[in-house]
Amino acid sequence: MKTALSIAGSDSCGGAGIQADIKTITLNGVYAMSAITALTAQNTTGVRAVYEVSPEFLGQQIDAVFEDIRPDAVKIGMVSSTALIEMIAERLTYYKAENIVVDPVMVATSGARLIAEDAVQALKEKLLPIARIITPNIPEAEVLAEMKITDQDSMALAAGVIDRKYGGAVLVKGGHCINDATDILCSSGKLTSFAGKRIDNPNTHGTGCTLSSAIAANLAKGYDSEQAVERAKAYISGALGAMLDLGAGSGPMDHGFDYQGQFRN
Repeated sequence: MKTALSIAGSDSCGGAGIQADIKTITLNGVYAMSAITALTAQNTTGVRAVYEVSPEFLGQQIDAVFEDIRPDAVKIGMVSSTALIEMIAERLTYYKAENIVVDPVMVATSGARLIAEDAVQALKEKLLPIARIITPNIPEAEVLAEMKITDQDSMALAAGVIDRKYGGAVLVKGGHCINDATDILCSSGKLTSFAGKRIDNPNTHGTGCTLSSAIAANLAKGYDSEQAVERAKAYISGALGAMLDLGAGSGPMDHGFDYQGQFRN
């Protein structure tokens, strides 16, 4: 069985972060492992508290995984401090980790900054250059490309800028603010558009975590970048299309929509 490691924060509500990553990786047929960057107290209506782990403890988690069950892919989610980013980059470089997918969680879709400016700089300098695929949303792509994105043409232009700057493929996610569900992948200068159908589901908590984890799982199985993205988009469309409705806010998707077996019922 292929394996994948998620390095991210814990979501006590289960819809995003480590919990969403483990569900997604498992449902995509890959053995999931984790290194937790922070504990959160949150639900579908918001985050109440965050308790960040120490860099040393995060490093020990990564060491414990690599020394015993080496991951075939690594997904990195939200990391809020420079010290944690530097630890992740140092350990993954030491182990020569492969198939690294970075979801550069810097800016919310609302435009609110989620991590400190010095941590953004560390993310750019330490993590993005070792990634095979980067998966920014529009606000994040604007930060990385240092340009405004207003339509699909500027999405493609930004993807090219990020691809050249960091040396790995970049998947710029369109989202509802640009073109509903069409994303653009740029890999070594080659642009590929992935059209997706708009699903009228307000429960989108954890979509970014889920997409990047599904990409990592498919890279672990040996699919190339384009195939991994295509399969990941199909998975997330199914999870959204299942129309799970939990919680008072923007709820989680049904990560197990395609699970069939004797223990399902």
